[in-house]
Amino acid sequence: MPSAPESTPSADSPLPPEKTIAAWRILLRGAGAFLMLYIFCVWAAKGYHQGWSQNQVPVKQVDPITEIEFVTYEKRFVPGLDYLVGGLIAGTVIFSATFLGRRGPKTGRT
Repeated sequence: MPSAPESTPSADSPLPPEKTIAAWRILLRGAGAFLMLYIFCVWAAKGYHQGWSQNQVPVKQVDPITEIEFVTYEKRFVPGLDYLVGGLIAGTVIFSATFLGRRGPKTGRT
């Protein structure tokens, strides 16, 4: 009787096949990649601001009577590079955490 290839687990084997990736590794890699993409999209949708994040944005207005320009501040959040870099670092840490640890089968010492 031919033996089964080593990539398929046998019914009495407690260890997964050698070349598979654990489900938590796949989920964390997906979460890390999704977080990086999401942070970039939010930063891009809010205006590609290349400075620090702002809670108030200056808006130039013109007085209708004297026609003098003046600045007022509108309350809205504009994410800056600190928001982008922080999100990308967090996503990278989550993604790269999946490469740490033991991947092969455990060998018991007796």
